[in-house]
Amino acid sequence: MVFVPETVLKKRRTQEAIAAAKETEAEEATVKAAEKTEKIFKRAEKYMAEYKQKERDEIRMRREAKAAKSIYVPPEAKLAFVIRIRGIIGVSPKVRKVLQLLRLRQLHNGVFVKLNAATINMLRLVEPYIAYGYPNLKSVRDLVYKRGYGKVEKQRIPIDNNAIIEEVLGAYDIICVEDLIHEIYTVGPHFTQAANFLWPFKLSSPTGGFKQKLLHYNEGGDAGLRGERIHELIKKML
Repeated sequence: MVFVPETVLKKRRTQEAIAAAKETEAEEATVKAAEKTEKIFKRAEKYMAEYKQKERDEIRMRREAKAAKSIYVPPEAKLAFVIRIRGIIGVSPKVRKVLQLLRLRQLHNGVFVKLNAATINMLRLVEPYIAYGYPNLKSVRDLVYKRGYGKVEKQRIPIDNNAIIEEVLGAYDIICVEDLIHEIYTVGPHFTQAANFLWPFKLSSPTGGFKQKLLHYNEGGDAGLRGERIHELIKKML
């Protein structure tokens, strides 16, 4: 019979206990990850159903208005995407301050803005230096997936997994990219936190360049409000 010192036996038991604890922990983590993945998929399905229902409702209301020989007036936009198209030369201190408040510190920066009386006045004040409009769902999704970076402890971090979003916005029940897109697109109750989490988008010069940055969009230029056609500019700058 081989004699095994008590210290060796004690060490073996400790190592076995640690290995068992790690195995249990790994199993629990796998179960939690699977549950979270299922939860995220269910949320994504729910959001898609919501977007499709909204689209169907708009089509139905247009048809009803047409049948009644009336005009369908869509609800006022709540969300704008704003792009800075001009530099700092000749910018007054007031305009510069508004651009800073909008987080448009660099050329071709883009941000989402919740539209209300205050922000609309700010946008009008800096209109010669920006292009803005009302983004559709595809534009919001493309921006977040293709150019999305988050602000984590004042650092610019690429949004390459849901853990980054959950770490910062989990307290607001925003745990994945689809939650973030939904909160932005629908201008939800935690829009401010979601928009501030997103680092200002760094866009490229538009394919084919700008037409005339000094003229308003209504005059054939690029500056100012362009309504729902902002998606065309976003597509060129992604």
